[in-house]
Amino acid sequence: MGNRLSRIYTRTGDSGETGLADGRRVPKDHPRIEAMGEVDSLNSQLGLLLAELSEAQAHWPALGEIIELLAPCQHRLFDLGGELAMPDYQALGSDEIDRLEQAMDRWNEELGPLQEFILPGGSRLAAQAHLCRSAARTAERRCQQLNASEPLRPLCLAYLNRLSDLLFVAARLIARRQGCAEILWRAAARDA
Repeated sequence: MGNRLSRIYTRTGDSGETGLADGRRVPKDHPRIEAMGEVDSLNSQLGLLLAELSEAQAHWPALGEIIELLAPCQHRLFDLGGELAMPDYQALGSDEIDRLEQAMDRWNEELGPLQEFILPGGSRLAAQAHLCRSAARTAERRCQQLNASEPLRPLCLAYLNRLSDLLFVAARLIARRQGCAEILWRAAARDA
């Protein structure tokens, strides 16, 4: 593989526009750029979660399964970014959605049904997984906004939706495997 970037700065974006892979120039706040940025932000948050999981795995070996499941998601998010940057490019396959759904089914068997609403937290790792879940929802909303004016492949939108679901389940599983109690939501007391 050759060099992808010979120079990091180009000065072509100084006027508030950026280039897409197909050669078009668009404003930096264009819905496509917003969607790409949120997918990138999610990927960065996921990278932090994976780094922290790797460090914690020495203490909690059962976290290794979560790492194995989530690590490929960073690559698929990069693929999704490619699809956003090059509208005619297709990288994501439905097999990836199947992979996420199968993992959720397995993990939910271990967790059992959710009886109450839970709050992000319980452990630093679980909270980071919830940050990733929240970032996935933001990326999904930005992609839906783009989809309203420039239709995206439904598979791309489904992937972000499923990934956010997976990250919710992963947060619960992390807390369980660390032996941390989930933080249950408590409704505010009402005046009688």
